[in-house]
Amino acid sequence: MTGNATPADLPKAFQVNRDRLPVNLFALRQKLYEKAKREPTFRFYTLYGLIARLDVLEAAWALVADNGGAPGVDGVTIEQLETAPDGVARLMATLHNELLAKRYQPQAVRRVFILKANGQRRPLGIPTVRDRVVQAAARLIVEPIFEADFLETSYGYRPGRRAHEALAAITRNVQEGYVDVYDADLQAYFDTIPHEQLLKCVARRVADRSVLRLLRLWLTAPVEERDHRGRPTRRRPAHGIGTPQGGVISPLLANLYLHWFDVRFQRAGGPGQWARARLIRYADDFLIMAQRIDPRLPRWVEATIEGWLGLTINREKTRIVRLTPESGATLDFLGYTFRYDRDRFGRARRYFTAVPSAKARTRLKGTLRAVINSRHNYLPVPLLIAQVNRCLRGWQQYFCFGYPQGAYRVVNAFVLARLTHHLQRRSQRPCRPPTGQSWYTFFTDSFGLELLTPRATPR
Repeated sequence: MTGNATPADLPKAFQVNRDRLPVNLFALRQKLYEKAKREPTFRFYTLYGLIARLDVLEAAWALVADNGGAPGVDGVTIEQLETAPDGVARLMATLHNELLAKRYQPQAVRRVFILKANGQRRPLGIPTVRDRVVQAAARLIVEPIFEADFLETSYGYRPGRRAHEALAAITRNVQEGYVDVYDADLQAYFDTIPHEQLLKCVARRVADRSVLRLLRLWLTAPVEERDHRGRPTRRRPAHGIGTPQGGVISPLLANLYLHWFDVRFQRAGGPGQWARARLIRYADDFLIMAQRIDPRLPRWVEATIEGWLGLTINREKTRIVRLTPESGATLDFLGYTFRYDRDRFGRARRYFTAVPSAKARTRLKGTLRAVINSRHNYLPVPLLIAQVNRCLRGWQQYFCFGYPQGAYRVVNAFVLARLTHHLQRRSQRPCRPPTGQSWYTFFTDSFGLELLTPRATPR
């Protein structure tokens, strides 16, 4: 698999070893990508042995350990494996031997539910740590192959690509006159992916039956939930559909299935050609932008998504908006709200901007409210401030696109108010700043509170 591509021909994700993979493994991923890119119809048939390699499993363990996460149904945590004598080495040897002997069997997936902003609950499947390691090893090997096929219109869950690139594409399209937006929403996408069609997508590139069997085992693994008495109950997933949202391999498989929507969109019979429309997809969230959307485009999307891929469009959340200064319409995508705002200097014109959405601000406030709990949080103030700083730092790292200054001011005021209220209530003698010092300087100078501050941000 020696290719002719130079490092400059490779995408950034395969030029720079950001995950600090072993040199041999990083070079192997480069070769897999080069081979797949050079031969678009080639089917890889000797991949299972690569997944079972000890160095690949060890690299997969490092990625899983860095990512952290809750334990699965067996209750084994990453910390327990790291602190046990030979815990990690024993696990690697066990998985290596089980894979080589083809005795590996995944355990059940622990299902938990995450409360969404609208009050509904989103299911999340948590495989055991050992299963996450094997999934990560499989992803390390098959990801470069599918990356060679994925189109530029896809941004989510891909190495070297960021949500900010998708956001920038929206801004660029609007500036170029693509102001009509078909904002689509897929209903329970991860829970409704058809297994057989998905595995056929994999088989177009992977001929190794052992790898296909491994993927099928993960897709059909039982799910463990807790009943109203807290007792574990197991059930098989719905017949032939769904991949656990939370598994290491699931984002890649979900991306692969919708990749064929991208391909069909760009073909001669798709709206990328006859409507000159532009597609922006981040995992299962996608927008179609055009200078003018006529009724043919929604019909084409519905026929392709529902009739061809066997998925379901959530029509209550799917809509068409026209982003112009006159319409006053807004678009929410990936946690941001796109809209035309008034000129801050009072001039008779509006400018197109992206700001953190109201839902994103509400979620952050809920997180901060849980951290700064005036009744139950008795942490020393420096530790409490350190937790708040971590929340704010992570939020700002993502919400730095566009013009977030107004949202920053709202969040900063909320943090200062909550911290002030908390310190005044946590003891019989209310805490107050020294004479002549404001609460702002008290928190920032004395305890190192890092409030959100505008800085050079991507537009």
